[in-house]
Amino acid sequence: MTDPLLCNDVHSQLNPVRVAQIHRPRSTSEVAALIREAARDGRPVSICGARHAMGGQQFGDGTMLLDCSDMKEIGGLDRERGIVEAGAGLTWPELIAALHDEQTGESPVWTIRQKQTGADDLTLGGALASNIHGRGLRMKPFIDDVEAFTLVDASGEVRRCSRTEHADLFRLVIGGYGCFGVVTSVALRLAPRIKVARRVEVTTLDQLHGKMEERMEAGALYGDFQFAIDECSQDFLNRGVLSTYQPVPQDRKMEEVRTLGADEWRELIRLAHTDRTRAFETYAKHYLGTDGSLYWSDTHQLAVYLCDYHHDLDCCLGSGAGTEMITELYVPPQALTDFMKAAAGDLRPRGVPVIYGTIRWIRRDEESHLPWAREDFACVIFNLHVEHDRREPAVEAFRALIDLALSFGGCYFLTYHRWARRDQVEKAYPGFAEFLAEKERRDPEGRFQSEWWRCYREMFSGCGDE
Repeated sequence: MTDPLLCNDVHSQLNPVRVAQIHRPRSTSEVAALIREAARDGRPVSICGARHAMGGQQFGDGTMLLDCSDMKEIGGLDRERGIVEAGAGLTWPELIAALHDEQTGESPVWTIRQKQTGADDLTLGGALASNIHGRGLRMKPFIDDVEAFTLVDASGEVRRCSRTEHADLFRLVIGGYGCFGVVTSVALRLAPRIKVARRVEVTTLDQLHGKMEERMEAGALYGDFQFAIDECSQDFLNRGVLSTYQPVPQDRKMEEVRTLGADEWRELIRLAHTDRTRAFETYAKHYLGTDGSLYWSDTHQLAVYLCDYHHDLDCCLGSGAGTEMITELYVPPQALTDFMKAAAGDLRPRGVPVIYGTIRWIRRDEESHLPWAREDFACVIFNLHVEHDRREPAVEAFRALIDLALSFGGCYFLTYHRWARRDQVEKAYPGFAEFLAEKERRDPEGRFQSEWWRCYREMFSGCGDE
């Protein structure tokens, strides 16, 4: 029998946590009442949305879990400023559909700027908590898309946070992993919906920087580079599919574009575990076949996600339980080629398969308290296979990749795992101890807790005495 209080993240499934109770509030007032109730009972509170994040920030053992995925109210759309008030539990497809419905017959149609890639059923609250980014070539992290938000703090007080009101909380909460309260709604900055053309070619790292610069100068708005993942090939982490999206005249006719269906994605995932060269070639062939195709700037960011795909895959392959764990690393764009060559040399002998990998670009974040984009960075994403009963090889591989990124003056994303050493955390996030101190000051009773926060509280427990 399934235990309804046993929670886990959707993707890696490496964070099983048993909470004490689960509530699904639908409004800010319900959240405030639940926080006050937790305070009276001395109960810690954890916060989740779609449960995709892999770092343990959604759950805490023994906590009252507030599942905010039912907070889906859409407020008014300010067409003059391009801002919408949206419930923190809304997923990206729900928000896009609601915006389209609200603006039937209007021009321009306001829509989202960016979202996480790879999965769609992720909530706005989760995007804010992790300060996410997408495939925008000139975009800053998600904090730049947020005009304001409504927060219920540790005392149950409702606060409206923006760059002018409770500005300190605005900086702490975005990218604050739920440590300072429950975000119930977000005033989101939007962009006009436009048509874009996909440009696709297969190239190599030594040519990537120049080609991307050319495309950005020509106006490309989105793009990425999906690199080869077969460690036995000379192409490993070097050859890849460069895709960018360029605005086109809005009167151009949209034609139906062939997309990969769920069964085709399932086969690609199987090949990524069994024949990684063939997986890359299959993927590249499909994408090359879409060169020149037209897309909308919002819906082209949506993707197929296969829930719990690894269960069937493990049965098919006759292997033990395993899943993929993501890490995201940031390096200066001019260091990207050297970083990737060094990463290839480190990963080849480890026996930890790369199942998926991509490179994106991000602009500097000058606002959040824990900025991961301290400079304009190239973002390198590795999705590594992790055997559940033998995790140490993957743990060491992730730590080695973080060391490598730091050696190039880079950083890494805190969202995906808690396997970094303290010295790595401190080097990547010099303000992390101050962040924990702010958490203690603003929530002295530890009302908001998670396995993520508990891990780092313990890791830094003696930092003030050193």
